[in-house]
Amino acid sequence: MITVDAVTKTYGTFTAVDDVTFTALPGRVTGFLGPNGAGKSTTLRVLVGLTPPDRGSAQVLGRRFKDLPNPGREVGVLLDASAQHAGRTGREVLTIAQRTMALPSARVDDVIDTVALTEDEAGRRLRDYSLGMRQRLGLAHALLGDPEVLILDEPANGLDPAGIRWMRDLLRGYADRGATVLLSSHLLHEIEVVADDLVVIGHGRVVAAGTKADLLAGAGTHAATRSPAALSGALTASEVTHQLVETAGTSGVDHPVVLRVDTDPETVGQVAAAAGIALTELRSADGAGLEEMFLALTADTQRDRHPTTEAAAAAETPSLQGAVA
Repeated sequence: MITVDAVTKTYGTFTAVDDVTFTALPGRVTGFLGPNGAGKSTTLRVLVGLTPPDRGSAQVLGRRFKDLPNPGREVGVLLDASAQHAGRTGREVLTIAQRTMALPSARVDDVIDTVALTEDEAGRRLRDYSLGMRQRLGLAHALLGDPEVLILDEPANGLDPAGIRWMRDLLRGYADRGATVLLSSHLLHEIEVVADDLVVIGHGRVVAAGTKADLLAGAGTHAATRSPAALSGALTASEVTHQLVETAGTSGVDHPVVLRVDTDPETVGQVAAAAGIALTELRSADGAGLEEMFLALTADTQRDRHPTTEAAAAAETPSLQGAVA
């Protein structure tokens, strides 16, 4: 288990992390999300003992990272895949770590195979590695001690689509075997696919935390119909909140209109059927749910704002308040 309790870190007058509290549980992948500068990397650095907090505590397996007798065998860490000597080969980097952790030499070959580095790639100097190869080597380093916990900052950065899927499957399998995986990433789709739990941070503070299912429950349902006024009336009569999203076509006057409804698809279907309204589409909005939730919860921290961002935040945030930690 990973436990972060009321961690605060300031640099002069700037507060990078402000009273951050969350847990990451065994057998689950916890996604750690936030815009650039939100405090994710600082939190992870505090967690692994690289940055001392001003207040609060962070523990892995019930102890501070620096109190673990052989941390590499208990916690696998990947914070910066480029933080290795450029003149060493990939195999040399792993061999030094293997000897430091007093592991069998065979572990080096095991993890090279696990992360799909070829013998030629393992023998190259790191200065000749691509970013994707550095990521694979960094993950091999994290996996070397067969740890119970993985703490990874942007591990899919630089990987191609096949590599991202490979990474996702690897982490999912690791958690399914009972390990704790804490994963920070900007790739919202990948987090949505692999994560069980989510922690969202903005301006150094946790703005939402919980299971993915609970946090995305507010995503609601998208329903398309050629009778939007009738469907709106039926939903209103059933006391189900909803709003217009978009038209589903561009020609003619009788094209479907999409409504976002704050309930599950089954309920929407029952309301429509009872009112005799034909639906051309009915689906959970979860496909875009994480992105919508993320943008709504972190709207005031976004560097690049779309004109509709603030309106979207105002519409989304109330339905998410019950999930805020």
